[in-house]
Amino acid sequence: MPPRDGVAASYIWLPEGHWPNLLAFLQTQFPHIEPTVWLERMRQGEVVDAAGTRLQPDSPVRRGDCIFYYRSLAHETPIPFAERILYQDAHLLVADKPHFLPVIPSGRFLQQTLLVRLRKSTGLEHLTPIHRIDRETAGVVIFSHNPATRGAYQTLFQQRKVTKVYEALAATRTDLALPLTYRSRLVPGTPFFRMQEVPGTANTETLIELLEQRGAVSLYRLQPHTGKQHQLRVHMAALGLPILNDAFYPVALPCKADDVSQPLQLLARAIAFRDPLTGAAHYFSSTRTLDWPQPIDPETSARA
Repeated sequence: MPPRDGVAASYIWLPEGHWPNLLAFLQTQFPHIEPTVWLERMRQGEVVDAAGTRLQPDSPVRRGDCIFYYRSLAHETPIPFAERILYQDAHLLVADKPHFLPVIPSGRFLQQTLLVRLRKSTGLEHLTPIHRIDRETAGVVIFSHNPATRGAYQTLFQQRKVTKVYEALAATRTDLALPLTYRSRLVPGTPFFRMQEVPGTANTETLIELLEQRGAVSLYRLQPHTGKQHQLRVHMAALGLPILNDAFYPVALPCKADDVSQPLQLLARAIAFRDPLTGAAHYFSSTRTLDWPQPIDPETSARA
């Protein structure tokens, strides 16, 4: 199934089990989706098998079959920030992602994702990210849109032949000798969306440098040599330097839902690598900047 409105078809392999028909299976597998939604999708021919045959509510459930369907959301809050395209050739597209915009569809985000927005604006139906950054992080993201050469670029990331540089705003620590290399072992934590440090052999490493100091807040350059989830956010918090507006570290704060007034002050500033096809040196840099806190006026503070 080709992408529809920028969204690729989802799929599921049918497991071992006993269900009277396909609709009963889908109700069990996706209890949060009303049966009427599946009935409408089937009526419109949006639920098919691997051969493209339209499936019906009473279609049999056979272990090992794969069914495809288009996901949709009844309501999705617009994200009021725009992405920018930094570079495009016959193989790659490089985007500059704003804060709050997820890279790929997940959960309550579908149309309001970098991937779907770019598929719709460029018409590149084979567009796929070859790495990701958090929804809360802004900056450079690289996509492949040529399936024939995608593996060559993915291998660069797998073999750590890509240099990634981030910038972050956090508290000033005059007692901390910088630059320094921070290493620790990260594993999934609690709640499920957080990572945590545990004893054991380090599986993460970050070079941290001071770029600029403005009183109580400083700008840091972060260069990860590994790519674990939330690595930079955990490492900075562990040093007593939680990134400004981080709602996960050092402690998880209440969900901000659709509030976009306080972006995480973390930016994927640049990515550099040697092109595996041409040998050319690539360097892509974000055009975005982080938001320094406004200085407090002593007179205004005194009057308050």
